[in-house]
Amino acid sequence: MPRSNGKFSNKKGGQTMVRKRKQQPSESEPLDQTEVSPTADNARKKVRWGSPEEGSGEDEEESEDATMSTSTDKVCMAISCQFGRIGCAFYDPIKCTVYVLADTHENKHFDVTKSVLEQASPDVVLSSSKADDNCMDILRDQMDASGGTFQVRPHKDFSPAKGRDRILSLKLLSELPAEQLEHSSSDIDSMSEARSAYNFMRQRRDVIGDPTAQRWNASVRLANYASIDTAPLCLGSVGALLDHLARTRAIADLEDEGIEGLGIRSIEALPLSQSMQINTDALFSLQIFSEENHASIHSDKTKEGLSLFGILNSTKMTLGRLLMREWLLRPSTSLEVIQARHDAVACFLRPENLATSGVMHAQLKGVKNIPKILGVMKAGKGKVSDWQVLVKFTFHALMLRDALTELNHTSGVPILKKLLDALDSACFREIGTLINETIDWEESTNAGRVCVRPHVDEELDNLKHIYHGIDEVLSRVAQQISTTVPPDYATSLNVVYFPQLGFLICIPMLDEWKGDEGITILEGWIFQFSSESHVYFKSQEMQDMDHHIGDLHPSIVDREIEIIQALLEKILLYEEALCHACDICAEIDCLLSFAEASRAYNYRRPEMTNENVLDIKQGRHPLQELVVDTFVPNDAFAIGGAGIGSEIEHHTNRGSLYEQEYNGIIVCTGANACGKSVYLKQVGLIQYMAQIGCFVPAESAVLGIVDKIFTRIQTRESVSKVQSAFMIDLNQVSLALRNSTARSLILLDELGKGTVSSDGAGLFCGVLKHLAGRGTESPKVFAATHFHDIFNSDILEPRSLPITFVHMQVLLTTTQGNVLGMSAGDTETSARSGLEEHEEQETICPTRPSDKITYLYRVAKGLSFNSHAAVCAEIFGIPQRVARRAQFVSRLLSSHELGRLLDEEMTNVERKELEEAEEVCKNFLAWDLDDYCVENRARSVKEVLTEVVRP
Repeated sequence: MPRSNGKFSNKKGGQTMVRKRKQQPSESEPLDQTEVSPTADNARKKVRWGSPEEGSGEDEEESEDATMSTSTDKVCMAISCQFGRIGCAFYDPIKCTVYVLADTHENKHFDVTKSVLEQASPDVVLSSSKADDNCMDILRDQMDASGGTFQVRPHKDFSPAKGRDRILSLKLLSELPAEQLEHSSSDIDSMSEARSAYNFMRQRRDVIGDPTAQRWNASVRLANYASIDTAPLCLGSVGALLDHLARTRAIADLEDEGIEGLGIRSIEALPLSQSMQINTDALFSLQIFSEENHASIHSDKTKEGLSLFGILNSTKMTLGRLLMREWLLRPSTSLEVIQARHDAVACFLRPENLATSGVMHAQLKGVKNIPKILGVMKAGKGKVSDWQVLVKFTFHALMLRDALTELNHTSGVPILKKLLDALDSACFREIGTLINETIDWEESTNAGRVCVRPHVDEELDNLKHIYHGIDEVLSRVAQQISTTVPPDYATSLNVVYFPQLGFLICIPMLDEWKGDEGITILEGWIFQFSSESHVYFKSQEMQDMDHHIGDLHPSIVDREIEIIQALLEKILLYEEALCHACDICAEIDCLLSFAEASRAYNYRRPEMTNENVLDIKQGRHPLQELVVDTFVPNDAFAIGGAGIGSEIEHHTNRGSLYEQEYNGIIVCTGANACGKSVYLKQVGLIQYMAQIGCFVPAESAVLGIVDKIFTRIQTRESVSKVQSAFMIDLNQVSLALRNSTARSLILLDELGKGTVSSDGAGLFCGVLKHLAGRGTESPKVFAATHFHDIFNSDILEPRSLPITFVHMQVLLTTTQGNVLGMSAGDTETSARSGLEEHEEQETICPTRPSDKITYLYRVAKGLSFNSHAAVCAEIFGIPQRVARRAQFVSRLLSSHELGRLLDEEMTNVERKELEEAEEVCKNFLAWDLDDYCVENRARSVKEVLTEVVRP
């Protein structure tokens, strides 16, 4: 294979070799500077061999242009596909960015692989030697068509552990930002001279860098860029890619700086076109999947628990279940695809189509994994059950087509038209007829192999006729042989047939033959073998029968194999049509499951739009409503791109809750356990369900397309991670800030709760202000918090920031049942007036130890300034005295009367002495020094003080 010379260009005329390196312009140099200064170091000088006179300026320019297209400027991709999953990474030399695709499900058509290749357009593709053969065929064909290079690397290059080591050695991750380094160095400079070996080594590490600290920094910061810690295929691909880049750079530049020398500026997750990006943390937080382990520790089997996939999945086909899982892992961002799925679900839910939809779903139960079965048959391993499945598929396909024609209002449903075209009745009828006319099902079941019917092949019929009539022939031969056998040698004699040994004489085993003398053999007979009860011999008659009649059974089996193989070749002519029909059936299976869930749980069709809006009326949480007696629905409204300085067109037909507030950031407050987290999750789930093609749990919904969903709701801690719970939360938020767009949806539940309240509140405000400051690129954000001080001190000013404030309502009552107050919704149009009203309400109706709280789970406009944590704690099992004490201390903290806690530990004598001392201090402070100077000049100070401070 020809190999590029990297950044060296050879010229015949003059034997001139030019080396050119890319330069990063410094701050003092103009950005368009391309020439190298004559005073630059030798590493940046152009090196020439030969006479200066040889080669003109034009030749020099041509040589420089030729060096611009080098191997290091090519888009390189490493991809690994194994066991139905794919992970990849590619390097963009223009942006100096590595794009990674975390391990994701891949179907048998390799749609994800094709999509990644189309997006990246790589010049070089690397793959593991243990990758799927079909995937490698697609990669090879793609590279051949585009003129690129496809390389198969050893599997050890794609080791996940090796890939993790490679990515953690990048300077982007291992070295802290310059601001932090300057801060740490200034701290060291301010220290006194090292007075011990420990201080000396510490300062030395700060000069040359501590490898352990660098690796720890890298492992923590990696999650800020992409979630690939649990993606072995992706990690292996990253390692192979970085090794290739370092190797290519070493060849091109003659500089082997390893992975650390690569100028990688960023690592970004690769968003698949036409698919929503949602990472593992978001899937876990929204409870999309929930696998429960088997009760026995000796079993590795799992089952689906309470999850969105669990309530939506009523598929009948194996392929349907896999396809639904694929849809849930990669929701669509194509408005056309989403609306087509909604049209199909709406058609199935029409009253006149309910019965027909049920029949169609029942027929799909007979459709098995036809592509897999055809693959088994092509490998020569087809069983009787496989052929039966194929025949049943043709039958159910025809029944499904008949049921499909009975559906009403199918003209505007493209998926149903695709199914009608795929289920070619003539094709499937011919396949079923061919199989039924060839295979004898009863004989096949008895024989345990595929047998052919009579009158299909004349030669086979003759062989079977002889084989089935062999019993009479064997009886006559046995009678003839028995006349030649002495009566005392055998009491009975049979002639039997073994497919492997041919014809044999069988006589009973005599007792004397079991001794030391052994078996007596007649003249002309040849001993073959014996069992406990019989002895088998071969005679001349048996050899004649072997020669004339032959080995019938193998001949019959061989001929049947030839006939079945010919039948299979005829069936394989329709392989593409069969597989396509099976794929369409799987898609129909998923849509029928969506329709069944929508009918069972009263889901409604959302209105999908190109506008960047989220408008939900009376939305519900699809899982929470199944485990509670009564679920309270709530509205939600947000507009993407409604940050500071943006001009958003106002939407009409809104309710009073969000009237005149067209913001993209919604902040929800309220008491503990009042439903804030459920509210955030239900917003994300409704958007998510709409984009997989299902109806949503809401009275109505107008939803724009969301390209990414990020969450900071639940923390998945593990001892295998080198991060605390708070650091994991920060990684999730960092990932959202780096990758979110105006079309993204971010859910933040109590961000900052893992650290001191002042730092957590500052972090929460900083994140919201940063997102709001993006202007037209601001994403849709739903956040919940208990940091009430940020509202009292106007840190988040409603009148200056595009933020909508809502709260979850609660009802406060006394032990006698009297209503103390309710956090009612604000009726004013200004968010500021709502804030003032709630401040007044919290002052009028403070919670007391005897108060009871009732959660209304209803979203109202405005803010709630009391979390009612003590009351909530008492409800959920904390001892009453502990909760009451906590409430008392909390009230003292809020009123700045913490000193009263000290009074509780004082005795009566100490309390009396304190009161006397307090009286002395008051008298001393009230003493008028001017009067003392005029009236008491003759008296001593001690006498006057005694008189003044006396209680």
